[in-house]
Formats: sequence, C-alpha cells, structure tokens
Amino acid sequence: MKGKRITGKATPRGAYPHVKRVGDFIFVSGTSSRKADNTFAGVEQVDEMGSMRLDIEAQTCAVIENIRDFLAEEGADLEDVVDVTSFLVNMNDFAGYNKAYAKYFTEDGPTRTTVAVHQLPHPHLLVEIKVMAFKPLI
Repeated sequence: MKGKRITGKATPRGAYPHVKRVGDFIFVSGTSSRKADNTFAGVEQVDEMGSMRLDIEAQTCAVIENIRDFLAEEGADLEDVVDVTSFLVNMNDFAGYNKAYAKYFTEDGPTRTTVAVHQLPHPHLLVEIKVMAFKPLI
C-alpha cells in the first residue's frame, strides 16, 4: 500500500502521494491544473496590470489529463474510474465544467459528486478533482 509521487508532475503541496493502490483499488489525490513548473493550465494573463482570465473548461481538461497520467502509473486509465469527487470554487462554472467533463466520461461512467468550496490552494484554481478507480492486479 505504498503511495507514489509521479516524476514530471507538480509536486504535492503537502505530505501525500499523487496516487495510491490498495489491492484492486487505486486512489488519486485531489488534482488541479498545476503543471510541474508551478504554472496553471487554463490561466491567461490579459493585461500588463496582471489581470487574469481563468478558463474552467481548460482547467477541467488539464485536471482530468493529470489524473489519466497518475492512473497510468498503476496500469489503469480513465475507463477504470468508478467514483469522482469534484470541488468547484464557483458553481457558476458548473456548465463549463460539465462540458469539459463530458469529453472524458459518459452517463455510464463513474459516479460523481460535485461540491462548492470556499477556495482551493491557489487563487487561480477553479477546480480540483479526486478519483477512485478499480483495476484488478494480474
């Protein structure tokens, strides 16, 4: 039951792994759109004063792609995901989040819970997602 931190990905901001396998179950820690260089997908500076445009669809896609990479470390993929928990800073982003999510999962896919949170670990983050997958060991 050893957790793994994945090389080439953003380092977790605490004492926890990216992914942990327990028997046939794989747990992926809360994942954001943060890149290994500490920049964020879905964040664009729009003027010299530092104003930012935050894109929920781009962030959601980046989060799910990060999750895909973490699952791959355990020989799994998105079709092995059985449960998703998503955290949105603003429920006004729900439609854009759903649009991006539907590029990866269908109504036959994993169960899902989406909740609003006051904030995430960085002001540029709009969404964080954690998943549980099931992939039997061979």
